[in-house]
Amino acid sequence: MNSFGQIFRITTFGESHGAAVGGVIDGMPAGIQVDENFIQSELDRRRPGQSRLTTARNEADKVEILSGVFEGKTTGCPIGFLVRNTNQHSQDYENMRDVFRPSHADYTYTQKYGIRDHRGGGRSSARETISRVVAGAFAKLALKELGISIQAYTQQVGDIALPGTYKDYDLSLTESNDVRCPDPVYAQKMANLITEVRAEGDTIGGIIACVIKGCPVGLGEPVFDKLHALLGHAMLSINAVKGFEYGQGFAGVTERGSKQNDVMIPLPDGKIGFATNNSGGIQGGISNGEDIYFRVAFKPVATLLMEQETITKDGEATKLTARGRHDACVLPRAVPIVEAMAAITILDAYLLNS
Repeated sequence: MNSFGQIFRITTFGESHGAAVGGVIDGMPAGIQVDENFIQSELDRRRPGQSRLTTARNEADKVEILSGVFEGKTTGCPIGFLVRNTNQHSQDYENMRDVFRPSHADYTYTQKYGIRDHRGGGRSSARETISRVVAGAFAKLALKELGISIQAYTQQVGDIALPGTYKDYDLSLTESNDVRCPDPVYAQKMANLITEVRAEGDTIGGIIACVIKGCPVGLGEPVFDKLHALLGHAMLSINAVKGFEYGQGFAGVTERGSKQNDVMIPLPDGKIGFATNNSGGIQGGISNGEDIYFRVAFKPVATLLMEQETITKDGEATKLTARGRHDACVLPRAVPIVEAMAAITILDAYLLNS
């Protein structure tokens, strides 16, 4: 499947070393003011070559909006867009033409389709996420008019973890450093680790945390389309993601229910609130009006700039040393991707509930 969402729906196309990547957004509400500078700024947060911590591939990633916008507003018609690939080094992958890279999609794609694009992984490349970020930017513009905001940040790189919760930090500082961590001291520690790992030709993983504020009560369905299940689907579809948890997640299993339950309390305005938010803003699969928060685990990048044992497509043992330009850690560039998929999911759930 190359499409995601039910009412607000994104269909993506393109490969890492093809002419372009792009997509079609369907179901975007009409009359939304389109800030093209904002959309481009979201892509700039994801693009390669933005700092010393990311891949050196030098792509401008300029988005071209082809349809669905007139005089600065969405028309309700499909929004077509593309981003041209301009800085491919396909020759860097020639030594991988007949070799399967460990922990990549090379083997599984070959077995499923009988053919694969060895140049950067083709469709399996994280470059596909450009289309998600564009769609997420449009979703954010619509959500902004509803008073819903989404903020993700790097919470952990390797064994260096930011203590506490999102409430302990000024999340407006997230974009103040290359790691996208809201604490400058921990950000420097994380950056040092990424630099150290890169120098060894190795890679490192980590965790991105995300919080959604202003979400109304009632989003999500009570059985198979629970809101946390939709968010989990969205996050686990991102390249290199290995885990998803919301609310207290796995940490809550050691506590008793008397400590975990979120007790309801009356608010001064006559509404109902909660004394705690261990549920992460979702109960019974439906949003309860509290902040929705979750964490996403990313594995270390599979492409290592060091020799690894592997096999050829004919099943013969061999060794491979990857060439080219690769991230030692995807976390800094994945922050806007997590936000984008969250925005797409929440807007789609809102429209389904309307």
